[in-house]
Amino acid sequence: MKIIEVKSLAIEAVKVIRFARFGDHRGYFTEIFRKSDFEENPALNFMHGVEFVQVNESCSKKGTVRGLHFQWNPYIGKLIRTLSGRMVDMVLDIRKGSPSFGKIICYDMPTANSDDYNEWIWVPPGFAHGNFFDRETRIEYFCSGRYNPQCEAGISPLSADIDWSLCDKKLKKMFDKIVPGTDLITDKDKNGFSVESWKADEKSDNFIYGKL
Repeated sequence: MKIIEVKSLAIEAVKVIRFARFGDHRGYFTEIFRKSDFEENPALNFMHGVEFVQVNESCSKKGTVRGLHFQWNPYIGKLIRTLSGRMVDMVLDIRKGSPSFGKIICYDMPTANSDDYNEWIWVPPGFAHGNFFDRETRIEYFCSGRYNPQCEAGISPLSADIDWSLCDKKLKKMFDKIVPGTDLITDKDKNGFSVESWKADEKSDNFIYGKL
């Protein structure tokens, strides 16, 4: 796996891993994951000890909004990439006591076969995760914990008390353009917690800054 760059986003715990594709007149080849790199590469020390137990794929139509989801018992970290189309990933800090608690960031992840790289975004436990799409898109994500519907919750991406101050303004504008005209968001996601109602829920004590 040829890693080109590893960078932190506006919330430092959220990382982007860019890796190379090797193209020729036939198309391209890429190695998307090598366990030894994730265990031994010093640039990926934040991944040391992470074991993936489940891999998911989803396809979303243009105008879809998903999230913002999180889970405890077990906690789940997610390593996500775009297979085709364009994903804008949303990551909301729900770690009580964190200086960025309640703040959301977005990261634009389009991909095309002609690109000479692809990217993973790493969303560790302690964050609510979602995405939105301005075209039909397929994504893949590796999970560090098995899905447990008894210990999951979500914050509505429409919640008025989400702090968007760290978010790229162009991506926030795209989100605001998509949301009013779409019915491609589930009632469950739309009617999720607000930031403050989640903070007041006793289950939020599963997510304490510095203890995850």
